[in-house]
Amino acid sequence: MTHPLAILSQRETNIARDVVRECHPGTVIDFREIFLNEPPKAELVEFLAIEHAGRLTPTTPRPPRRALCQYDVIGEDRIPQFHESIVDVVSRRRVKHTVVGKQHHASLTLSEFDVLVDRCMNSPLFQSALADFRLPDGFEVVIEPWPYGGLDETEENRRYFQGLCFARDTRSGNADTNFYSYPLPLIPVMDAHTQEIIRVDRPATGGKGDGLTEQTFKTDIIGHCKPSEYVPELLPEGTRKDLKPLNVLQPEGPSFKVTDESLVEWQRWRFRVAFNPREGATIHDVWYDGRSVMYRLAISEMTVPYADPRPPFHRKQAFDFGDGGGGNMANNLSLGCDCLGVIKYFDAVITNADGSAQKLPNAICLHEQDNGIGWKHSNWRTGRAVVTRHRELVIQFIITLANYEYIFAYKFDQAGGITVESRATGILNVVNIDSGKASEYGNVVSGGVLAQNHQHIFCVRMDPAVDGVNNSVVVEESHPVPLNVTTNPHGNLYRVIKKTVDQATFMDADPKINRTIKMINPHKLNPISGNPVGYKFIPMATQLLLADSRSVQARRAQFAQHHVWVTKHRDDELYAGGRYTLQSQKEVDGVADAVLRGDSVSDTDVVVWCTFGITHNPRVEDWPVMPVEIMQLTIRPADFFVANPAIDVPSSRNVSSQLVDSKCCREARI
Repeated sequence: MTHPLAILSQRETNIARDVVRECHPGTVIDFREIFLNEPPKAELVEFLAIEHAGRLTPTTPRPPRRALCQYDVIGEDRIPQFHESIVDVVSRRRVKHTVVGKQHHASLTLSEFDVLVDRCMNSPLFQSALADFRLPDGFEVVIEPWPYGGLDETEENRRYFQGLCFARDTRSGNADTNFYSYPLPLIPVMDAHTQEIIRVDRPATGGKGDGLTEQTFKTDIIGHCKPSEYVPELLPEGTRKDLKPLNVLQPEGPSFKVTDESLVEWQRWRFRVAFNPREGATIHDVWYDGRSVMYRLAISEMTVPYADPRPPFHRKQAFDFGDGGGGNMANNLSLGCDCLGVIKYFDAVITNADGSAQKLPNAICLHEQDNGIGWKHSNWRTGRAVVTRHRELVIQFIITLANYEYIFAYKFDQAGGITVESRATGILNVVNIDSGKASEYGNVVSGGVLAQNHQHIFCVRMDPAVDGVNNSVVVEESHPVPLNVTTNPHGNLYRVIKKTVDQATFMDADPKINRTIKMINPHKLNPISGNPVGYKFIPMATQLLLADSRSVQARRAQFAQHHVWVTKHRDDELYAGGRYTLQSQKEVDGVADAVLRGDSVSDTDVVVWCTFGITHNPRVEDWPVMPVEIMQLTIRPADFFVANPAIDVPSSRNVSSQLVDSKCCREARI
């Protein structure tokens, strides 16, 4: 039978679509997303307890199998009305229905991107604006759809899209030539309700001293730009010729196994992998050696605000999970490139505009990797060294959002640790700048190409279950103690201060006092230390949102203004920035609102959110494709075990390792 945490199958997705259609007879429906509505936690915990006890039978009651359906109902005025329905796919009936209304906007779909491009190309208004420029022969216009950002206070709350424009050099005959090298200062805006281009914004192309609103203009708008290619066959000097193969071999196969399509077991770890169109890959029901660690782990949200104040650039702020869906933008991963070694792929299911299910193959990859030394000690008396390798099990997915790529990975290690990793790469989002000018809003990375300053701010949601669902959060800090004759006569003492968080709150990283967040079970004590068993992390002291707190950017991304949030669990409260982020004016039903409830979070079902990110002031070396920027949240056991759980990892040699031939090395140096 289907596990309650398994993603909706294509068959189940189509059942949900059919039920929604039956509930709206005689109307036009545009579907956006259909995915698993996870069972209420109380019901799922009860089921999982029976599963872990080995008492599941075909007659064991199971939580409901339900689909969350998001769609537009098109009325006679052609203005879509946003609806959400929850459908029981077993009984084939709708159990809940909500008309979301005009105060919120549904997430974007790829089909809407196509509409924007088509309407621009057929718009007299856009073509007129484009005619002001003279493009060289062999160049064609490329339109990159972008979320509109937060509405200005004077704007009507309608659904808009905007497009960033570029020119592509077609003379090479290669469809992958880099059009970002030729940005055009045109931003068409479409009313999504009427599907009409209502205006074309003309951003400034000036530099320092040119002000915020002055429009610079010249017909030869890309004459000062130059090609910047990245595909191997277009590189002027080709690729390197001195790099020899480095292959990952596992002649006996992997050490993990996957059963029931989603259950992963590896090195005493046991958990389930799932996927949804908003969060991408999610991790559930995490156990180590028969003990519960985490109920749910996911990337909850990210925002990318830009820092160029010149209109209309002030609207450039993406919520890459809430606006379009991280899962919807997931790559089809390639064997031997995106993941190495012996690989297990997980397929996903996404929704077409007509509600039909479409398989997304290879959306998640599972593989093992070596990450250096795990632990080592050398006995200098005997000369013997014992060393083990730090092997990790990696669950990875990659999303492409127009110009940027993000690589997300959950890494489990043999010492009981979990790392959530985010890597940013891809192509900078760039705009046109006049020849010879510099800007205080970014960095010129190529001729005529300004890469604007911006931030990438992520939030990870942790629903701990440390030896049980009811946990507490303890903040541990290490404070210096002044020299004194009574307790610190030599001045070397520092005190470790621990405080349990009683009420929902937020806090920030503080490396000066090594602020550490511990998720503990207050009723289970470590038999050696006497401390409560737990897992801990140190929030990364990365820069938080820089926009002024009164700005639209800040009001709609309150989660990005503190490193740690502690809230009490509520079903369906999964998104740090709130459920509806597209064109939002403020964060609604996100972590800030959860904290305002003032819930008690001690010895209860607690949720911990961790925010971190990059302040990306671009450099020339980020062009034309930026090397990966890596951020890692490391969650480690803290008095959860009675010793190093990796102490029994074998100290085996890599039999394929060999010495470099000394003659070969001498020849290479000549």
